[in-house]
Amino acid sequence: MKTPPVKFGCDVLADTSRCSAQALPWGQLRAQNQVLKKGVVDEQANSASLKEQLKMKDQSLRKLQQEMDSLTFRNQQLAKRVELLQDELALSETRGKKNKKSVESSSQLSQEQKSVFNEDLQKKIEENERLHILFFEADEQHKRLEAELRSRLEVLETDAAQHQAVVDSLTKKYTETIEKLQNDKAKLEIKSQTLEREAKDCRLRTEECQQQLKNLQAALGSRLEESLCIINEKVPFNDTRSARYNALNVPLHNRRNQLKLRDLAGQALAFVQELVTALLNFHTYTEQKVQIFPIDSATDTISPLNQKFSQYLHENASYVRPLEEGMLHLFESITEDTVTVLETTVKLKAFSEHLASYLGFLRKILPYQLKSLEEECESSLCTAALRARNMELHRDMKRLTAVFEKLHTYVSLLALPSTRPEGLLRTNYNFVFTNIAASLHGFHDVLKDISKHYSQKAALEQEVPTATQKLITTNDCILSSVAALTNGAGKMASFFSNNLDHFSASLSYGPKGGAEFISPLSAECMLQYKKKAAAYVKSLKKPCADSVPYEEALANRRVLLSSTESREGLAQQVQQSLEKIAKLEQEKEHWMLEAQLAKIKLEKENQKLKNSLSGHLTESIQEHSVLPNTAEQKKETTEKSLREPIKSTSLIGMLTVTTDNEKAPDVESREDLIKTHYMARIAELTSHLQLADSKSVHFHAECRALAKRLSLAEKSKESLTEELKLASQNITRLQDELMTTKRSYEDQLSMMSDHLCSMNETLTKQREEIDTLKMTSKGNSKKNKNR
Repeated sequence: MKTPPVKFGCDVLADTSRCSAQALPWGQLRAQNQVLKKGVVDEQANSASLKEQLKMKDQSLRKLQQEMDSLTFRNQQLAKRVELLQDELALSETRGKKNKKSVESSSQLSQEQKSVFNEDLQKKIEENERLHILFFEADEQHKRLEAELRSRLEVLETDAAQHQAVVDSLTKKYTETIEKLQNDKAKLEIKSQTLEREAKDCRLRTEECQQQLKNLQAALGSRLEESLCIINEKVPFNDTRSARYNALNVPLHNRRNQLKLRDLAGQALAFVQELVTALLNFHTYTEQKVQIFPIDSATDTISPLNQKFSQYLHENASYVRPLEEGMLHLFESITEDTVTVLETTVKLKAFSEHLASYLGFLRKILPYQLKSLEEECESSLCTAALRARNMELHRDMKRLTAVFEKLHTYVSLLALPSTRPEGLLRTNYNFVFTNIAASLHGFHDVLKDISKHYSQKAALEQEVPTATQKLITTNDCILSSVAALTNGAGKMASFFSNNLDHFSASLSYGPKGGAEFISPLSAECMLQYKKKAAAYVKSLKKPCADSVPYEEALANRRVLLSSTESREGLAQQVQQSLEKIAKLEQEKEHWMLEAQLAKIKLEKENQKLKNSLSGHLTESIQEHSVLPNTAEQKKETTEKSLREPIKSTSLIGMLTVTTDNEKAPDVESREDLIKTHYMARIAELTSHLQLADSKSVHFHAECRALAKRLSLAEKSKESLTEELKLASQNITRLQDELMTTKRSYEDQLSMMSDHLCSMNETLTKQREEIDTLKMTSKGNSKKNKNR
């Protein structure tokens, strides 16, 4: 019979507060933790008492073992004594036979004693055997019980260790939660105090703001009355009331939107260029394939149908290249300064026309392509599998032309607002964009099917016995071009689908308060007004004064803060020093000009002196012809010194003057000096202007890079918010798992407490059995002693 389980404090607490563990405050959790600790201590005390009881049982077992050993020794002695008595009995019988006659009287007397002795001996032997059997059975039962108890004790010790580990983990977890709750409580108290202070500040600010609002309302009311009077008296009409006139007003310029549209147009241009390259390769390699298979034009003449088909395919560049050019013109028409809407994108019409011409090319080559596939199926080299692949390609080519027809239809609809605005209503813009995205996805699906069927067809054509290396390479080229087409179409479809919301939202804005643009003419007039307004604002803009570098400003600030003089005294000293510097500069330039004029006069005097010296030297040479070398050397030195250019430097620049022209007057030399001075200044200013232009270009590029980084940062912010949501979901999931594990541990603890109670019952039963065995063994030993 199993008694009802005895539950400890932790189990009772787990049963009573299992459903409301999360909602309890930290004080009740702490009380529950104390109860759990008390239950753990009680369990430890019970385990210690059980260990002591086990030791006592071991001691009693040892005593029983010793008594059993003494009983076996006594039984051995009795057995030896019985053997001696039997030997004596045998000797007495032999002697009795010899002295039968002489001892007949005495044997009759002793037979009665022998019979009594034999009966006692027989009883002792039977009792000894019974005791041996009982002792053996008790020993075996004791050993079996001891083994069972030891195994149960080991199991209980392992369970107790596990329970202790669980209790330690729970206590640690509860202490952590208590500390966390205490920290949260402190933080919440601090936060509540800060919020109270902020609430007080907000109340004060609201009172101030209300007062300011009243003042502003009064001021704005008076200004509104004045402006209404002025409007009623001075303004002849309000153009915002009429949608036709409001369409001529310049809308707010969204530069970020324009940069985004230009970036998207650049990406679309790259995708179109990739598609154009792939289409050119596909048509060119298809032309080569038609001339090779099933009949090689180098060895035999191909059919007239394939000849016409290859002739049309040879003209593919004149239809495919304009698509790239039209997209390039559309990209160039979207700049930062324009207003890009469907009414102003005039270049979209040209792209639509180029797409229509390419669609006409596809319609022209489609019947020839289908007939060529049918002719290839009728050839003797075509197997059943190859014929099936050709029929699949037959259907794919029809689907490809249908997809291009859809694309041309929707692109031509988008081009209508720039030429004929009544052809497409503004409410249908989203519908057209979504259908273009769906058509691009359909284009991608068709190209995937074509790539799959072409790869199967190329594998089958390689197995044909007449397949040449030229055919294999042509098939590989076609497969690579189709793969490039598929990749480009997939990129274009994903790009258009990802930016569909931006296209539909950004291409439909206009002047404030009106119904956007009504006609392309009003949009064109608006762009002209925008250019005029931008030019007017640019003319009003004045250049900013030169600023001091940051490091220099910091150094000047430190000097100003460390100086003992006052700010006014320093300002006066700076003003005086600047005036002195200006005067000194003026004097320096004046004296430099005077020095240059003096040098020019000196050169003239030297020239005159040179002429006079040359006349005297000729006379002296004629008179003194004995010394020709020395005179010639002097003459050369004087001529070199007089003909060498004289360089004069000043703050204006460097001036080079020669002394050959002695008839030049002072006025001309002064004009030359002024001209060279202003030319040097102009060169210096142009260099400064070029430096400023380069800096502006650099700053413009940095601004664009910063704008891109900002967009990337916003995207990363969105991704981080999504990650934060996922992390919060994971936290809630882990909390749920924690609660389930906690409940399972509590259930396990209750089950283990029940198991411990049952084990206590079994131990008490075994203890009673051992006591009964002891009592029986003691009674048997007393009987043996008495006998």
